[in-house]
Amino acid sequence: MKILQIIPTLDPKAGGPVEGLIQQGIEMERMGHEPQTLCLDAPGTPMDLRLASAAVYLLGPAYLRYGLAPRLEPWLREHGRKFDVLIIHGMWGYHGLCAATVARQLGLPYVIFLHGMLDPWFARQYPLKHLKKWLYWPWAEYRTLRDARLVLFTTAEELRLARQSFWLYRARERLVGYGIRERELPPGHAREAFLQRFAHLRHTRNLLYLSRIHPKKGCDLLIAAFAKVAAQDPALHLVLAGPGDADWVARLQAQAAQLGVQARVTFTGMVQGEAKWGAYDAADAFVLPSHQENFGIVVAEALASGVPVLTTHQVNIWREVQQGGAGIIHPDTQAGADQLLTDWLALAPEQKTAMRAQAQLCFQKHFKVQTVTQHLLAALHDAVAQNPPPRHTFVGSPFKGRRSVGVVGDDGV
Repeated sequence: MKILQIIPTLDPKAGGPVEGLIQQGIEMERMGHEPQTLCLDAPGTPMDLRLASAAVYLLGPAYLRYGLAPRLEPWLREHGRKFDVLIIHGMWGYHGLCAATVARQLGLPYVIFLHGMLDPWFARQYPLKHLKKWLYWPWAEYRTLRDARLVLFTTAEELRLARQSFWLYRARERLVGYGIRERELPPGHAREAFLQRFAHLRHTRNLLYLSRIHPKKGCDLLIAAFAKVAAQDPALHLVLAGPGDADWVARLQAQAAQLGVQARVTFTGMVQGEAKWGAYDAADAFVLPSHQENFGIVVAEALASGVPVLTTHQVNIWREVQQGGAGIIHPDTQAGADQLLTDWLALAPEQKTAMRAQAQLCFQKHFKVQTVTQHLLAALHDAVAQNPPPRHTFVGSPFKGRRSVGVVGDDGV
């Protein structure tokens, strides 16, 4: 099967969707399929080396926040019929509307991977942006979702929430999951690659945050929580790894200084490759106090590394972590972040060791990319065969936000 994956950018700073696209593409190729990738990066943009064996088309540059790319439509009209199916990653951009419009005209099946972009959290957090999306929704994204052969979801939680975002929602839903490859270096073997760069962390006990430094991730809650427990263990250190807006990073650094823990908080910037895996290997626990997370590739990476996960109910795979005994879950509030660290420090050494073992078992059960890619390919085969399920429709109010955590309705999922 010839598969074209369309994504706005392949910049690794864009986070989980890029990493997932790359890893699933590698697995699809291993299974005998022909995945190719189209993005709106400008020609000459450096690409991840893992894409070297597959065709990658760079049709940028894209203009405005909308990602307007004049070269995209002519390319799709000329080459679209060479493919059996299109995968559109994400929404609210030109790439999705353009690809869906051309696909309909060519009679080419397409599916959409939403990556959490219909989570009602965004409506509550950014009401003005949500209003602008409402103006765009009826004539653009509503039709794009409605006409997709399948709309793909990574978690059952994401699927439920998507039904609550926009009136007129109609979509043929398919839960396919999400995952990553197992580590090439076994857990523990990359530690030195990280410590060579950050030698002052060699004899500390690290709480690791690794993701974009962004307000929705709750880093301010984490720093405040760390300051409250730091006195309990002089060896405890907080590592904040990842790219971020300079102004927001500066605010977080100022917060750490004001709370008197700046010497025990390290901002590493973006870490990649062996150094990234080394950050997990040098961590006692992984902490992600996020306010919204569709999946959390970094959570899967931590589990694959045997690192317990301390996170919130707003990370959509929290149930798998909790049920697997692989971490600690609390609300995305200051009190919740405080409790995450308090509960972790209260565990006995043997309990922490057991949780590390459970973390790896949780990864093996739920988040191996080989299993997830098989689910994705089955969905693509059904899309090509025109065997779609019935559409589901809007079921809630966009102004109510998420349903109460811990209360899971039976929606037939």
